[in-house]
Amino acid sequence: MMNQVTLSASEQALARRLREAYRGGTVPPLRDSLDPGDGAKAYRIQEINTRFWENEGRRLVGRKIGLTAKAVQAQLGVDQPDYGALFADMAVPNRGRLDPARVLQPKAEAEIALVLKADLYGPDVTPETVRAATSHAVAAIEIVDSRIADWKITFADTVADNGSSGFYVLGDDQRPLDGLDLFTCGMATEVNGAIVSVGAGAACLGHPLNAAAWLARTVPLRAGDVVLTGALGPMVALSRGDKVTAHIGGLGSVSFTLATGGDA
Repeated sequence: MMNQVTLSASEQALARRLREAYRGGTVPPLRDSLDPGDGAKAYRIQEINTRFWENEGRRLVGRKIGLTAKAVQAQLGVDQPDYGALFADMAVPNRGRLDPARVLQPKAEAEIALVLKADLYGPDVTPETVRAATSHAVAAIEIVDSRIADWKITFADTVADNGSSGFYVLGDDQRPLDGLDLFTCGMATEVNGAIVSVGAGAACLGHPLNAAAWLARTVPLRAGDVVLTGALGPMVALSRGDKVTAHIGGLGSVSFTLATGGDA
């Protein structure tokens, strides 16, 4: 019983440390109290903050999937993706501006987002199940951010830190999955007109529907949820004033600008 009480106190303290970092600035890696490979504890910390924010009035609207690239999994010594919560106030309008005061060390990555029309959860979920439960797909940009200093993250760090989530942008073109090729579709991301990242749907755990199926086997998803399925290419560090545009085959384009400070 003492070990359980101590562990709970540790989880609460780490959750509070991460929440305070949003306003107070980055914190060192959590290795003083969180083993780099302890995903179970890390998800409990994430859940503490998810419930805290919901109690504060934030509205949960979906999930983001991370670590979908095999190279990144190998780098962190894991064999599965991770996930974080998406809240309504994390959405940036397409072609909108993001106040740089709201992020610490932002990076952008192009993704395919799915919007569900039915609840989805259980050990038997497959890519075909996901397809049947999806209303439409849309081009997306995730603005990832880390409350861990200098992005020196382990698997447990990023999980506890809500999957290193920040904000997201959805494109305007909502496309049903019928007729879409989400496997070979190409992606090109531009920053200020220069191509900085390229990729394809297959880079996302072999197929974006594979990533979504993994998520639905792991955590309940609800009709109307937005699912960011994971990066299609390398993420790109951002500076104030950068305009980011992602083009995804079959889904069109999506963009936003990281404002310079007084013009958000």
